[in-house]
This record gives sequence, structure tokens and C-alpha cells, in this order.
Amino acid sequence: METGALTRAVRRNEGRFPSDFMFQLSKQEFEDLKRQSGISSGWGGRRYPPYAFTEQGVAMLSSVLHGKRAVQVNIEIMRAFVQLRQILETHADLARKLTALEKKYDLRFKAVFDAIRQLMAPPRPKETLINC
Repeated sequence: METGALTRAVRRNEGRFPSDFMFQLSKQEFEDLKRQSGISSGWGGRRYPPYAFTEQGVAMLSSVLHGKRAVQVNIEIMRAFVQLRQILETHADLARKLTALEKKYDLRFKAVFDAIRQLMAPPRPKETLINC
């Protein structure tokens, strides 16, 4: 599907794409994207910032786009979102485990840290006995 056809389909169905389903990149984001992907800034190519779709926006595209290719691309994008969610969950799980280990070892090594602090503390002066 041509980018222009996608844009026209989305514009004809703006009510299906609230701001939490789709947004347009800012000019700066678009420039950064072009720079990162090596797109020339000369004639040809996109002249306007592209749209970006959230997972819900991609799902909504299913109801707007027609054709075998559009459906296949939509399916692959949805699969990518599912995979991304799984990766994020794995990282969140690792972060939780790391936090638990830090807490566990903090408690386990508290006695060691206390002993080190006592060794680092300056010695207390000895009491002197006063003869009366």
C-alpha cells in the first residue's frame, strides 16, 4: 500500500484514531528520523512528518485498510507489539528479581557493614583512674 493511500484512509476515518491511537511526529522528530535512516532532504520522499500508531491504532487500521497485503502487514505489526510486550515483561521480571536480591544481600551483609564501620571508627579514649 502506498503511504499516500494509507494517509488518505486514516484522514477519511479520523474518528477511529484518537490521540492515544495515533499521532504525527513533530518536525524535529521527523528530521531525527530522516537523519538516522539516511533519507535525503532533497526532492522526493516524504515532505510531511509521518504518523505513528500505537498498538490500538494498528488494530484500528484493520478496519480501515483493505487488501491482502495490508492485512498481512497489519498482522505482522500486531505480532511485533506482542513480542515487544513479552520482552518488556521479561525485563520487568529481571528488574524485580534484581531488587529482591539487593534487599536480600543488604540484610545479609548488614553485620559485615556494621563490623567495617566499627573498625573505621576512631578509638575511644581509655578512662583514666583518678587516685584520691
